[in-house]
Amino acid sequence: MSEDKKKLTTSWGAPVGDNQNSITAGSRGPTLIQDVHLLEKLAHFNRERVPERVVHAKGAGAHGYFEVTQDLTSYTKASLFAEVGKRTPLFVRFSTVAGENGSSDTVRDPRGFAVKFYTDEGNYDLVGNNTPVFFIRDAIKFPDFIHTQKRHPQTHLKNPNAVWDFWSLSPESLHQVTILMSDRGLPATLRHMHGFGSHTFKWVNAEGQGVWVKYHFKTEQGVQNLAPEVAAKLAADNPDYHTEDLFHAIDQGDFPSWKLSVQIMPLEDADSYRFDPFDVTKVWSQKDYPLIEVGRMVLDRNPENYFAEVEQATFSPGTFVPGIEASPDKMLQGRLFAYGDAHRYRVGANHQSLPINRPHSEVNTYQRDGQMRADNNGGGSVYYEPNSAGGPAESAAHKTSPYEVGGAADSVAYDHNDHYTQPGDLYRLLSEEERTRLVQTIVGAMQPVESDEIKRRQIGHFYQADPEYGIRIAEGLGLSIPEE
Repeated sequence: MSEDKKKLTTSWGAPVGDNQNSITAGSRGPTLIQDVHLLEKLAHFNRERVPERVVHAKGAGAHGYFEVTQDLTSYTKASLFAEVGKRTPLFVRFSTVAGENGSSDTVRDPRGFAVKFYTDEGNYDLVGNNTPVFFIRDAIKFPDFIHTQKRHPQTHLKNPNAVWDFWSLSPESLHQVTILMSDRGLPATLRHMHGFGSHTFKWVNAEGQGVWVKYHFKTEQGVQNLAPEVAAKLAADNPDYHTEDLFHAIDQGDFPSWKLSVQIMPLEDADSYRFDPFDVTKVWSQKDYPLIEVGRMVLDRNPENYFAEVEQATFSPGTFVPGIEASPDKMLQGRLFAYGDAHRYRVGANHQSLPINRPHSEVNTYQRDGQMRADNNGGGSVYYEPNSAGGPAESAAHKTSPYEVGGAADSVAYDHNDHYTQPGDLYRLLSEEERTRLVQTIVGAMQPVESDEIKRRQIGHFYQADPEYGIRIAEGLGLSIPEE
């Protein structure tokens, strides 16, 4: 061993004398418990995998930047949108939703589209999908929905009976089901798909005036999708196809980019719009609220280490910055808690201090202790608030803005329950070839369902969206249209 070669050490920095042979009683052993290097290696190995995400387990990520191209400071005081030309570093994680960590990239599934902006007023996480809507609109249904996408507790197999039973009993899912079963359910690459914030958020300007807002990331590579047979072949031949494609594109200097635009709705329109603007199973018509360009996102750097950056990255829709706030969207309201809580369980109470999650701006909190505290834990500074020791204090200028609420405390649904107009409009917008592929995909997905009752119930939803839609699926399944 040359003198200039680095010495292998233990995790506590002591040089390792032998990394090939454990300490044993003689050549045959047994192994001695005094071999602390062996014990440390085995114990660490057992803990090398943090629990995988319950959803969005399989993912790929990249670093990049966001550049403002249009002045929207009349709508929001968020510093990342402060002036044209301003660049904010960011990290993006793309993912499938339902599959486990080793699942294929090219299965039919929504794709997570999560962006962490490292702004100069703290991190801002925009945690969306590649679809503008979702399957459900109230977070209380989320665990049940995800259970249907997971494995049967007895057979440990995917269960189409559960999937379609839940969807057929949750007509609000029809819009997202139609998108998922269309060509858009199989994006060709992560670079060739749009992204959406999905939820409605609130923007507030420097004068305290607010608007409702929806985010749209439009791929500048153009939308491309996979034919089902190609996706199936890739799933077998190269289950990491999307991960590989993104890495190599960036590595070769072919930096993917998206244009970010927003729809803006005056606050008062929420009470009169023909769909509830906080219902995440619905979209806002772009004829009513046109897209307004905000800026451009470019991904130009691959992670140096997948685990440290992609796997340990934590995103939460509740990670806001001044000028961007929550709306009363019921699904969003549940996610504000659930995502942060998942990270505290999966990665730890101090997940925000990991390099990939650490804000680029100064952090001053009174949070102390917890597993994996990597800094000086606040040293001997004051550890409570309010205090008279000059510790960090609240800033009234950064209070969130109010919005009116009212009514009895009760378990109530949204007032608007038209779950068929928008899926029907989408179906009618498709070309005949796209409709045929959509019907074929749905028929293929529903054929394994054992219950004709479930099939007929779901066909009834398709029929209410558009009679042709329901009739073609019924014919494909060899069933009749349910009577009204």
